[in-house]
Amino acid sequence: MPRKTITMPQLGESVVEGTVGKWLKAPGDRVERFEPLVEVITDKVNTEIPSEYSGIVVELLVAEGETVAVGTPLAVIETVDAGAEEAPALPPSHAPAPAAEAFGSAIATEPSRAATAAELARAAVAAGELPRGVYSPLVRRLAQEYGVDLRQIRGTGAGGRVTKADVLAYVARREAEAAEARPSAPEPATAVSPVARLERAGAPAAEPVLEPGDQLIVPDAMRSAIARHMSASKQTVPHAWTMTEVDVTQLVALRQAKKDAFQAAEGVSLTYLPFFIKAVVDSLKQFPLLNATWQGERIIVKKRINVGVAVGLEDGLIVPVIHDADRLSIAGLAHALADLTTRARAGRLRLEDVQGGTITVNNTGAFGSVASYPIIHQPQAAIITMEAIRRAPVVVGDAIGIRSVMNVCISFDHRVTDGLYVGRFLQSLKERLESYGPDTPLY
Repeated sequence: MPRKTITMPQLGESVVEGTVGKWLKAPGDRVERFEPLVEVITDKVNTEIPSEYSGIVVELLVAEGETVAVGTPLAVIETVDAGAEEAPALPPSHAPAPAAEAFGSAIATEPSRAATAAELARAAVAAGELPRGVYSPLVRRLAQEYGVDLRQIRGTGAGGRVTKADVLAYVARREAEAAEARPSAPEPATAVSPVARLERAGAPAAEPVLEPGDQLIVPDAMRSAIARHMSASKQTVPHAWTMTEVDVTQLVALRQAKKDAFQAAEGVSLTYLPFFIKAVVDSLKQFPLLNATWQGERIIVKKRINVGVAVGLEDGLIVPVIHDADRLSIAGLAHALADLTTRARAGRLRLEDVQGGTITVNNTGAFGSVASYPIIHQPQAAIITMEAIRRAPVVVGDAIGIRSVMNVCISFDHRVTDGLYVGRFLQSLKERLESYGPDTPLY
């Protein structure tokens, strides 16, 4: 029967890799077309990837917890679809040798080097009599490399499964305890330090200095992906930043007058964020260079205005996208926000929900922040924050009044535009926010 290969999809314009979080099917299982096959984690989303074909899962090519580039083959499916092309068979040299199956990939991938007694001992501890279906290939490989008996580790994964993070944390604790017990003599130059072994598993390169009572946290797949993406953005994009203060007294009064009736009629809350997004997208039509991207020494100005909204999770950050936000009313934006944030926090975002963003908005004011310097969400040209609304004395004409004010902050790509242009954009945004009043339509 014909075979087809499922590959790692691109879960966003700037995403170049993804981490296999959990396989939802095992070799030999039947899978239907569009049925979820695997959970994939990136810095933008944790989502289920459906199968493109109906058939039988023949082979899983990437272990749970492993991070691979976009386009990497993930699984092979024997399909009944007519006209499906036969997947190329692996050459004989790729088949695991008996020793590799017994002692693990750490030995099998280096056939030219004879396995030392220590390696065989570590492999034997890990392989032992452990059931092959209980631990993922990645977890078994790490156990073999570090000489860990997986039965001594309490798993924190789904159903009590032992994860990569569990293994690395166990290794770190073991090494810390060993360091405390050793005399304070210098370590031989030929010894392999704990960090060297952790580096081979993808942990941070800096030598951890652990004191009694310290806790070593190995980042999960989402946190690691966020770290890589944010680091790349700061290293690649020349960030510039500015801020303006806005008098939103009339906006506060408008929302206060409308929120109860809106909640009753629409079933969703009327927050300040849809008003803010509406003002942003209207100003972008006047200043389109902020709805752009820098690619290959050229500027691409995007026609569609797709607003990414940062949603904080307990263990990370997700930026779902309101597509064609400029075509929505304030009420429409309120519904879109409620839907996306609810599904983001429930882990039910679809692939299209995180693709195509052209600018990002973040409601940092929800946490009481009055000023922030956000990192640009590549490949976008800008990210804008709505800070906390607070009561403050303001000069009004020749008098001083107590008004509702908030700061608006923006980080922008200085390759795409300059401070004068961005300053004028903020002036436009300020005018729109201050023009809200009792006659502003919600629909």
